[in-house]
Amino acid sequence: MQIWVDADACPQVIKEILYRAADRAQIMTTLIANMPLRTPPSSFITTVRVPKGFDVADHYIVQHLQPGDLVITADIPLAAEVIKRAAHAIDPRGDLYSEDNVAERLAMRNLMQDLRSTGEILGGPRPFGSSDRQRFANQLDRFLTRNRPV
Repeated sequence: MQIWVDADACPQVIKEILYRAADRAQIMTTLIANMPLRTPPSSFITTVRVPKGFDVADHYIVQHLQPGDLVITADIPLAAEVIKRAAHAIDPRGDLYSEDNVAERLAMRNLMQDLRSTGEILGGPRPFGSSDRQRFANQLDRFLTRNRPV
């Protein structure tokens, strides 16, 4: 198992949780971004810089992930593709995507995007807070405990 991080929009506090988890669990963790990233020195943490462009990081992740891998992303279309490929995805707010919920979340995301484009709804998601950080840390810990390679 490997952890892939859609790092362009991932909050720094979530990256820091992932750095500690990678070393503690000794799981390769790769951050994909279109800008340079600074990471702590670790044999379990790598970065890949992709060219700027629409969904370039997402495409890289999809091309390289294996069944059973974990992807950290807030991008619901990416999460849907990850689930389709028998891998796992967790949102930085701590929500675990699954076959049972990803289609519904994708439909809701598309509806909200349409409503925003017509001006019927303004704004986006609520600000990221400490409860989100804690939910993510707990979800990641549960996932790694259940899916730890033997």
